[in-house]
Amino acid sequence: MTVITKDNGNRELPFDRERLSRFIDDVTAGFSTLSVLDFKNDVITNIEFKDTYASEQITHLLALNASERIDRTEPDWTYVAAGIYLRRLYKEASKNRAYDTDEKYGSLYGLLKVLGSKGVYDQTLLRDYSKEEIMELEKAIDPERDNLFTYVGILTLAHKYLATDKNSHVFELPQERFMIIAMKLMINEPVSKRLELVKEAYWALSNLYMTVATPTLTNAGKNTGQLSSCFIDTVDDSLRNIFDSNTDVANLSKNGGGVGIYFGKLRSRGSDIKGYTGVAGGIMGWMKQLNNTAVSVDQLGQRQGAFAVYLDVWHKDIFEFLDAKLNTGDERLRTHDIFTGACIPDLFMEKVENREDWFLFDPHEVQTVMGWSLEDFYDEKEGAGSFREKYQECIDHPDLSRERVPAIDIMKRIMKSQLETGTPYMFYRDTVNRDNPNKHAGLVYSSNLCTEIMQNMSPTTVKEEYLTEEGTIITEKSPGDMVVCNLSSISLAKSVREDVLERLVPIQVRMLDNVIDLNTIDVLQARWTNERYRAVGLGTFGWHHLLALEGISWETDEAVELADRLYEKINYLTLKASRDLAIEKGAYPLFEGSEWQSGQHLERTYQTESGWTDDAWRELSESIQENGLRNGYLIAVAPNATTSLIAGSTASIDPVFRQEHVEEKKGFRSPVTAPDISSKTIWYYKSAFNLDQSWSIKQNAARQKHIDQAVSFNLYIPRSIKAKDLLGLHMQAWNSGLKTTYYTRSTSSVVEDCESCES
Repeated sequence: MTVITKDNGNRELPFDRERLSRFIDDVTAGFSTLSVLDFKNDVITNIEFKDTYASEQITHLLALNASERIDRTEPDWTYVAAGIYLRRLYKEASKNRAYDTDEKYGSLYGLLKVLGSKGVYDQTLLRDYSKEEIMELEKAIDPERDNLFTYVGILTLAHKYLATDKNSHVFELPQERFMIIAMKLMINEPVSKRLELVKEAYWALSNLYMTVATPTLTNAGKNTGQLSSCFIDTVDDSLRNIFDSNTDVANLSKNGGGVGIYFGKLRSRGSDIKGYTGVAGGIMGWMKQLNNTAVSVDQLGQRQGAFAVYLDVWHKDIFEFLDAKLNTGDERLRTHDIFTGACIPDLFMEKVENREDWFLFDPHEVQTVMGWSLEDFYDEKEGAGSFREKYQECIDHPDLSRERVPAIDIMKRIMKSQLETGTPYMFYRDTVNRDNPNKHAGLVYSSNLCTEIMQNMSPTTVKEEYLTEEGTIITEKSPGDMVVCNLSSISLAKSVREDVLERLVPIQVRMLDNVIDLNTIDVLQARWTNERYRAVGLGTFGWHHLLALEGISWETDEAVELADRLYEKINYLTLKASRDLAIEKGAYPLFEGSEWQSGQHLERTYQTESGWTDDAWRELSESIQENGLRNGYLIAVAPNATTSLIAGSTASIDPVFRQEHVEEKKGFRSPVTAPDISSKTIWYYKSAFNLDQSWSIKQNAARQKHIDQAVSFNLYIPRSIKAKDLLGLHMQAWNSGLKTTYYTRSTSSVVEDCESCES
């Protein structure tokens, strides 16, 4: 007879087969197609094989056995395993918070009190919400919505995001995490309507219609960390600015932010320093310094820092830069922990296409000789504009040194690095700046860690530094535009299929906008930029999931047409919601002079020679011109691989890797199938590496028209791909108007997904 031990071995009871059988019947109720009898027999046999078995081990055995059965034929075991794991969470939370386990959830007010006293929660929630309000919100919590989680979803949420005490004891439960986020994001709304807005935000989150960015999901309502995902810095060509930037990105990284960094203004190797020629070390020394910072300053103890450095293809150091992540060559010039991105003008792609020469320059020498910086220009029209004019002036100037190389040689080095490391990312700077709705206020030099953010950038510089009579050192700086990414994402499969977009998008935009005011960013120029542009990045995930449920094959015109229609609708709803917020709260400070105010941005997309494509767009554009927009940038599709797991869907706009695989994260391992896989949908879940990537580019070109920023768009290629075929994909992406491409994922290269931009 097997003995079950409880209370750390202090109590012993005989194993009760019937009781366990009833428990299994309860957790498998509603899943009549599953092989429940086999499951029961396996679990009972495992227990009875031993003389003693700890009661807490039974729950683990049940969840593990259920999860091991997850496959394409019986995918619903994921919900059984999730239900078992949730019962464990309920039991641990009730024990730590002293309430009856059968109630599943305890007092929300009590939770706020206890985690507030332990220094986990932000005390403003108890300060600004009355006890009566909190009790009303507690009634809105719906424990049944926990049943929406897959096994890997609840494991991910519990291991990475739920609030615990300092000893990692379970206190907060899933629905409470969603409610706390909603309370925090609506805390400054007028009291007269605040509770309804909190409930609406909770509705959106708890039904898994949307996810918030990882920093918001992790930190909202807690005492530590900021709420924004990632940042973009511009480094000026001075020793002080280089080291100040390093300090700034270190401070951002320690709070969980990923950082994109533009190095295009830095002088190249062999440039002069204070008139001494040939002494500059170039950008690689500063890349090494950043690499050390990334490794040394980890993100809240969870993972090392995540930085992406961007450089123009006309920079003299471009070849060293493109080799920076390779596993061969001079290790002193390698920065394996830094991601890379190439800033590419139209003219370069034309030279590649025509197999013509390309010229490399030193930015410092260009500034010294010409009196202006080449990176400060872009082509205002396709095939014509300021950049190519200035580039030609540099070629023609007799006092300016240059290096001539075949453009295709640079492209070959780009593709070689992509096949080995997945990077560099591709940033098509002319396309980006032509479509920039805020070009009146600046220029976009590069993107962020995940290539979806396109916002004005400029370096922060020191104006003056002096010592006061009291012995205080005062430093005055001119703040540049340090970009801040505020992200969240719509679950397309769930929201579109349940037809809730019209209700969802307004509350989602309000939540994003409120993040801007609630954020505590240590780097002041980032806070300043955030307030001036009030930029947000509303994104999506679950695209492949939606196609499968709709019965649409990836490689079809029907998929391209759906992308066009759906993202037009999302764009319209997002702009309308931001317009409504502008009426309520005021437009973003830099609205005047923008292409939102002039109407040019929307005209470029929704006007033809015969007029507007739809009267609704004309009316919205006129209303925006009159009333303003709350947010200067609005839509950006981030990678969101982890948060889409929580929501039980597919990542971003990506195809699935496989119909089933094993997900391994820190602290757990779980089988996962494509969502809602069945005899009907299985045919539509074709693996990413088996798809014709030209169709993915066509889809993304269709959605990019409706996105003012960009998309984290991966290319999936076989290792054996021919150079001309990979080049053809890049040429198609550029010709199709894509602003960026993210990783080039080959079947032999391993790249790590970005969690900083999870949304």
